[in-house]
Amino acid sequence: MNSIKRAPWQADALLLLVTVLAASGWIFSKEALAGMPPLLFIGTRFLLAGLILLGFAWPTLTRMSARRVRRGLLVGVLFSAAIAFWVLGLNYSDHLGESAFINSLGILLVPVVARLLFGDRPPRSTWVALPVALLGFALLSLNAGFNVEASQLLMVCAALCFALLINVNARVVRNVPALPLTTLQLISVGVVLTGLSLVVEHQPLALSPSILGWFMTSVLLASSLRFFLQIKAQSMTTPSHAAVILMLEAVWTALFAAWWFGETMTALQLLGCSLIFMALLINRWYWVRKVLLRWLPGGNPSR
Repeated sequence: MNSIKRAPWQADALLLLVTVLAASGWIFSKEALAGMPPLLFIGTRFLLAGLILLGFAWPTLTRMSARRVRRGLLVGVLFSAAIAFWVLGLNYSDHLGESAFINSLGILLVPVVARLLFGDRPPRSTWVALPVALLGFALLSLNAGFNVEASQLLMVCAALCFALLINVNARVVRNVPALPLTTLQLISVGVVLTGLSLVVEHQPLALSPSILGWFMTSVLLASSLRFFLQIKAQSMTTPSHAAVILMLEAVWTALFAAWWFGETMTALQLLGCSLIFMALLINRWYWVRKVLLRWLPGGNPSR
């Protein structure tokens, strides 16, 4: 049976909801950063989210070997680097929509990192998509006056780390169930970055009721609920099918930032973001085509 046929509409709906929650997380986080140091914010956010998911993952965790638990926690250290670059980039960013599209380059870089580190052969579409993505990023840099801004560089570093994380997850912890693995990694990120914040960050807290509200919204909706639903949806479909829908996160983020913060894009920013999104579509075109055929009336994904 074709794998796309096994993906029910419920999985697509859940994945769409996940992209909305993930994009909302950019807004929640930016608001919370107005009163919290970035590493302390993301560390405590992930620690609390991990502890919430621990209640659901505990039965499976108690049956896992100590070796698998250690691997999950160690891979979480790599996740810490990725999310640290992300939150620092977000902290410096004046344009969330642009940052979201740059961060989405991590999806495109997954096969490239696999080639460099593990000798895998990327699909031909990756080599077609890469020049398009690089041109898009170049246009975003030109918009800053021939300079790469700190937020842009940090988001590129985050994308590279996320691409490496996806590869490592697929190889090092491939036999660990998704929910306990996510829980272990969130707790690992929380411990590492909260501890690092206590050492290097000296920004005073400004925990007003509104900041606490944004923080808890980030914990409950953009972390705990988002990852729980993502794990559930991914268990109902194939990874490639899920990846196509999850690419919409950057689009939602740009729309939400325009609505909430009144962000607008210059012609260069719009073209640059469009080229990056086009590169993502090219890279996943085989699966994009199947998803479109699935959604269109009378479509036949097996063609």
